[in-house]
Amino acid sequence: MIRQSGKKQIITACVFIYKKGKVLVAKRAKTKKFLPGKYELPGGHIEFGETIEDGLIREIDEEFHIGIRIGDPYYIFTYVYKNEHVVEIEYFAEIKNKNQKIRINQKDHSEYKWITEQEIEKYFSDNDLERRALKRGFKIWKKFYK
Repeated sequence: MIRQSGKKQIITACVFIYKKGKVLVAKRAKTKKFLPGKYELPGGHIEFGETIEDGLIREIDEEFHIGIRIGDPYYIFTYVYKNEHVVEIEYFAEIKNKNQKIRINQKDHSEYKWITEQEIEKYFSDNDLERRALKRGFKIWKKFYK
């Protein structure tokens, strides 16, 4: 491992929540420093000492006010942004209470949508790593979970 001064590594995790042929995505608030107004899978940063699963449950509760059950991880990717090397892990998840209403935290997201596999291109560009994660999630979901 090579250590570089002033640089850090961050772990983020996101969830693929599937419901009736659609997956939950959210639009980042315009006030966000990183990728304002971009659609993404719900999730966030894992805090020091926190398990990935506990961090995901916390993030989804803070940002969407829903409880989730975490399933299996299905996709991992990395990217470098400024002085940060980010490792992102995607998990399957489900909402614990199917009747629970999503209430987004406006400081994090401006809206959310349930999109179909065919709508991915409408919200995610060709070179977007989360687009690949969404496509992989739909493929695996249809093969093993339907």
